[in-house]
Amino acid sequence: MKTRITVMLLTLFMSFNFGFAQQDEECMNNLSLFDSYVKSKKYDDAYGPWMIVRNKCPKFNRAIYVHGEKILKDKIKNSTGADQIAFINDLMLLHDQSREHFASKYELGEVLEDKANLAYKYKKELGKSKQELYNMFDAAFTKDKANFTNSKALYTYFSLAVDLYDEGKMPAQDMFDKYDDVNELIESIIAGLTLKLNKLAAKEESGATLTKREGKLRASYQKKISNFEEKIVPSMDKKLGDRANCEVLVPLYQKSFEDKKNDGVWLQRAMNRMYAKGCKEDPLFLKLVKQKYSLEPTADTAYYLYLLTDDKKYLDESLVLESDPLKKAKLYKKLAQDLKKKGSFGRARQYYMEALKLNPSDGSPYLAIATMYAKSANNCGTDNFSKRAVFWLAADTAEKAGRVDGRLKSAAAKSARSYRASAPTKSDIFNNPDRKKVEVGCWIQRTITVPKL
Repeated sequence: MKTRITVMLLTLFMSFNFGFAQQDEECMNNLSLFDSYVKSKKYDDAYGPWMIVRNKCPKFNRAIYVHGEKILKDKIKNSTGADQIAFINDLMLLHDQSREHFASKYELGEVLEDKANLAYKYKKELGKSKQELYNMFDAAFTKDKANFTNSKALYTYFSLAVDLYDEGKMPAQDMFDKYDDVNELIESIIAGLTLKLNKLAAKEESGATLTKREGKLRASYQKKISNFEEKIVPSMDKKLGDRANCEVLVPLYQKSFEDKKNDGVWLQRAMNRMYAKGCKEDPLFLKLVKQKYSLEPTADTAYYLYLLTDDKKYLDESLVLESDPLKKAKLYKKLAQDLKKKGSFGRARQYYMEALKLNPSDGSPYLAIATMYAKSANNCGTDNFSKRAVFWLAADTAEKAGRVDGRLKSAAAKSARSYRASAPTKSDIFNNPDRKKVEVGCWIQRTITVPKL
């Protein structure tokens, strides 16, 4: 019975495809041919039947565009001169045709992004100038920013802006604006991925086990976030380099202040960049912060005022004003890091834990807390055994970072091994049979269970 139903469904599917292609048997046969060749990576053999279907039945099946991209990329790779340029231009055309005939499957931003990446890769062959290439990426960004998400494309887009600035073809302010545009988009992408990670983390926290698919998704989200945070953003900062040091920023913002002092976005970006580049000691930074605060108090302006004045009311205000959970988690982390540097470990741990509540898939607070435990071992224990026992707590805390955050798995395991090497040995445990638990005082205030032999 099941076999009969399957055959009927296949028959209906084939009938639909025949009807959709106006019962063109030639398209059906050639589709089958090029599909088989592509799966066997025989791209030269696939080219002929693929072109027949592409030209005669462009709406027949999306495989025309999915497989067509592979076929043309192979042609480009294995050709030179005029032939190669022709194949490159044909792939450009194919990207346009994919959206023309299957618009719901090909977003405008993705298509423009693919074309820009292709042009950049073969810029010498195509004779493209940096301005022309920049304009292609800029079209993707301005026309469909939501779907312009490829990390390589975003970096190239900004890199070209810096190159144009160096050639005197883009004003400094426009280059800085482009940095902010791209950086804000990256932050938005990371935030979206983080929210997805947090849903998976909540499921695990409830005691449920992730499905195989969910496990793969988690790994994919973590990999994408790491790529942005560890490669793309640092590469952008490196590319920007000294073009955005205090000697450049201060006169630039001084010159524009009167014209821009009622522009909240400009003020926000200016003070953020000055803070990031270590220019907060310059009087202009306070001037920018106060002006932005007078126009529109935000969590950032309140936080900056707290740093500048050390007035706790601004700290409290910054936490109240921030409504976005992920941004608030970052704020708690920043505050915790400042307190950690000052040696206020108890309050730092409190803020790190608040950050974890808001963003449970970020394991970095656990690593920071583990570091504080390890640094305090000698001060918080009452004897040699209890002092060294603190390293068990540090190791356990570091391991939590790896469990909740796959990006930190290796670093967390390495830290935990290092801490355990400083903890009491089996011989120490054997020689202290009555020590089942260790009470640790000072700011730590934790009870540590002694491992069983």
